[in-house]
Amino acid sequence: MDVRHLELLRELAVRGTLAAVAEATYRTPSAVSQQLRTAERELGVPLVEHVGRGVRLTAEGQLLADSADEVGRVLADVRARLDAARGEPRGRVSIGTLPSAGTALLPGLIDRLRGSAIELDIDDFDLAEAHYAARTLDADVVVAHSLTGDHPAGTGGLVTRLLAREAIDVLLPADHPLAQRDRLRPADLRGTRWVGVPRGYPFDSILAAVERALDEPLERRVRVRDNQLVAALVGAGVGLALLPRFTTRLPPTLVLRPLDGVRSVRSVVALSRPDRHARLAVRTVVDLLAEVGRELSEAG
Repeated sequence: MDVRHLELLRELAVRGTLAAVAEATYRTPSAVSQQLRTAERELGVPLVEHVGRGVRLTAEGQLLADSADEVGRVLADVRARLDAARGEPRGRVSIGTLPSAGTALLPGLIDRLRGSAIELDIDDFDLAEAHYAARTLDADVVVAHSLTGDHPAGTGGLVTRLLAREAIDVLLPADHPLAQRDRLRPADLRGTRWVGVPRGYPFDSILAAVERALDEPLERRVRVRDNQLVAALVGAGVGLALLPRFTTRLPPTLVLRPLDGVRSVRSVVALSRPDRHARLAVRTVVDLLAEVGRELSEAG
């Protein structure tokens, strides 16, 4: 049994289509189909069946897909024991992170890894909360966030580690009338205009909670992802915004104010698939990220 075939079936189970698997693994759909046919011949059972223009896993295919993490975890345990015998964790660890959390956590992580045998590959992306879990197919560690709890949506079956809790504050010009207040409440925000984030992104849930408290909508003049762009638009007078406290570096013309009366804190979480987390190097990286996150929480 080829472990790569199990991994392919897991990819298909999570991503849903041959096209999505092909794009994620830098292959053509025909190459993915060919690998599936090879797996079927070697295993002697049908693994997929056609449904309309797509495919879905058969019962046998789903069984093998569900086994991929178990097999991978055993192999990773063997690798971890080998690393332990060598006396230190080693190897390449890939990290995918939302930019703001990466800004806060990765410099401290890299500093702690100096002189070690661990190398990092780093990617950054900003996603809706429900989409972070799928990125664990592409990275050993995914740094995600949630405003609804300590575990982002869709992370059942993954290894999760809380790294930090971070307040989300209101960003506004220093000369704005509300900047004279030490803290803000929903009632203070009645009639204000906002630089928002795309629908489904965690920070949007805070504005939705404010709207429920006010029983009226707030105007979102634009919706953007990048925090630096958000700050520039607030500085230009487009509206108020929400930004995380740890990672927001502001000119003197902008200020942050805490928001009371609604939940306005996010959980920053490390996500890993169980087989990847079994590697000693991956566990070491997660432990160090938690150490950096703990220091940030204490400082904040």
